[in-house]
Amino acid sequence: MSDALAWRQAGHAVTLVTVVETWGSAPRPPGALLAVRDDGVVSGSVSGGCVEDDLIARTQAALKTKDAHADDVKPSLISYGVSKEEAARFGLPCGGTLRLLQEPLRDDGWLVELLARTAAQQLVARSVTLASGAVQLGSAVRGQALQFDGVTLTTVFGPNWRLLLIGAGQLSQAVAQMALMLDFEVLVCDPREEYAATLVASVPGIRRVEGMPDDAVLELRPDVHTAIVALTHDPKLDDLALLEALQSDAFYVGALGSRRNQAARKQRLAQHFDLSAEQLVRLHGPVGLALGAKTPAEIAVAIVAEIIQVKNLVAGALTTTPGGVPH
Repeated sequence: MSDALAWRQAGHAVTLVTVVETWGSAPRPPGALLAVRDDGVVSGSVSGGCVEDDLIARTQAALKTKDAHADDVKPSLISYGVSKEEAARFGLPCGGTLRLLQEPLRDDGWLVELLARTAAQQLVARSVTLASGAVQLGSAVRGQALQFDGVTLTTVFGPNWRLLLIGAGQLSQAVAQMALMLDFEVLVCDPREEYAATLVASVPGIRRVEGMPDDAVLELRPDVHTAIVALTHDPKLDDLALLEALQSDAFYVGALGSRRNQAARKQRLAQHFDLSAEQLVRLHGPVGLALGAKTPAEIAVAIVAEIIQVKNLVAGALTTTPGGVPH
């Protein structure tokens, strides 16, 4: 959505495409979103690449026949894969079918508000009326799913997945770069000024959280969309963060260190800070999947892979239990 806003503010015509319904083995779930710029540049996906080329062609053809900024341009429904032949033509697996809503982005005021509210960790319901194209924003609750009655489409947008890194060394730089590519909001806390300043300068897009690690975790107020990884290798800093992180709602908490160091860490946290066995078992340590990683880049791959593995399990659970919507 941020790309769509930037394009619109730069004077481009933008079309939004949302997956409304799927049948069979459709590649992307309801609610998946694609933004198409007037020159064919896209952001997002509604089919994993199967129908995007056709959508671009449709959008550009429409622009040639009608002003995309005109008030009378209304949203429209499109279906792909209705027949076996069409499914094969567009590369939809196993006869999957997609029903999409295509709508011109005429007013970006609601988009500015939506991005601001989700950046503030709010859940937002966006409703678009097909007959008029009018958009309304409201508060959403965890567990609220996409709704479509043929007249109005309501989709839920929520907080970004966040990653807080404790420590700003070489490993943190590699993890931060990978996490940014995966659309995480990346934050770093390191009271050692020379480390933190170097990381922020070398990896555009991350945000520094000032103060000591325990204060940084408390300020962040971790929720089920938050991962926290301690990477300083200094118990005085890592343990401070872990003390608060393991008592939070963070979906992932990890720490660098060998099995022996992790055992000693858990003993310290239990004896001196009264963390329970249930809280300590949440600690991923040694952090990352067991890939036999040696270099900082390889270790970063292992860490990010494990975070993604846990994130996807959490996202799946949130769609089947009261309490959450994956984002």
